[in-house]
Amino acid sequence: MRELISEIWQTARRNKLRTALTGFAVAWGIFMLIVLLGAGNGLVNAQLQQSERFLSNSMMVFGGRTSKPYNGLQEGRNIRLQTHDIEATETGFRNNIDEVGAAYETSAVISNGQEYLSTQVTGVYPNHILINKVEMLHGRFINDIDLKEKRKVLVLSSKQVKELAPQNTNLSTFIGRHVKVGNFMFQVVGIYKDEESGQSEAFSSYSAIKGIYGANTDNVGDIEFTFHGLPTEEANEQFEHAYRQRLNANHQAHPEDERAVWLWNRFTQSLQMEQGIAIIRTALWIVGLFTLLSGIVGVSNIMLITVKERTHEFGIRKAIGAKPWSILKLIITESIIITTFFGYIGMVLGVMANEYMDATLGHDVIDTGLFRATMFVDPTVGLDVCFEATMVMVIAGTIAGLIPAYKASRIRPIEALRAD
Repeated sequence: MRELISEIWQTARRNKLRTALTGFAVAWGIFMLIVLLGAGNGLVNAQLQQSERFLSNSMMVFGGRTSKPYNGLQEGRNIRLQTHDIEATETGFRNNIDEVGAAYETSAVISNGQEYLSTQVTGVYPNHILINKVEMLHGRFINDIDLKEKRKVLVLSSKQVKELAPQNTNLSTFIGRHVKVGNFMFQVVGIYKDEESGQSEAFSSYSAIKGIYGANTDNVGDIEFTFHGLPTEEANEQFEHAYRQRLNANHQAHPEDERAVWLWNRFTQSLQMEQGIAIIRTALWIVGLFTLLSGIVGVSNIMLITVKERTHEFGIRKAIGAKPWSILKLIITESIIITTFFGYIGMVLGVMANEYMDATLGHDVIDTGLFRATMFVDPTVGLDVCFEATMVMVIAGTIAGLIPAYKASRIRPIEALRAD
């Protein structure tokens, strides 16, 4: 075996350009496959991270503007959700809707002594923490007693607490403090983790905020609820159609007017995102495999040239008694060693490139002013995929070398010596 490897080494040294081209084709194929899959995973993970911020089987309902005339009423009327819309949601769709809540938003100034901030205060139901996956750091979220007794309680983000108490290094000590919201005192009962979007809002009980800022209006804000029993996109579309017709009827809007009431169905969005992610991953694999195939073709062509150049040598070997298997073993071993060595180099370089992307783009946050988003999240590929891609190239390179090797082992010595 040592003599065989030594002979292959000598052959590689005599044909440096050919060996380098073969190795480059192998390494480039592995490298590009790993980098493409890593970049694709980074994009996919970023999208999944954004979608995981909300409960998938949840829906939000917003008032819109009519786009069709109906019952003598002109289009362009503003629709505001009202109490009977919440009641219709709770009683009319019990087969699918689990828990109904609402969110009433207002702008207010929150002050703590000399420190203050202007922000959005949203009155919510207790299920808001489940629907929007609010991550609590200290204290608690709004509960049923807060809602029933119209308690003036407040849940702030960690960033808001730091603005209101810049000298306070321990956020948990701010729990129980009283701050001023407009002209009313509220007690801080919880602190939640800021979202990557960069938009922080303060939460309070829906009944308190609606009673203070919306007592003289029939506008109930937005409706949000969780649902079940709608496993397919078709089932969700049927539910949305029936639900929109019910709410449109409450406001004398055309039953088919989709702009009168806006529905944000997180489940449908999740299904569409999963389909998009599947298409992206399939496309990346196709491009990557074609890149890998180009490396295989390169190895195959160079092995064919190698056999052709060494035809005289193989003829002499057979003339002095070399067996066909020895020639076959020589070419196959050379192919395996070259593809394994350079495939490993391509794999290492691909992993290094992915780690570089993770260290740079993976921590790069785009701030548009309205929201913040991470474009790449963990743009890497598992080691199992790296090794599998390398093994595919090794096996393919071996097969590519097997065909010309078999022909070389079967050639007659006299024909080999006459070959050009």
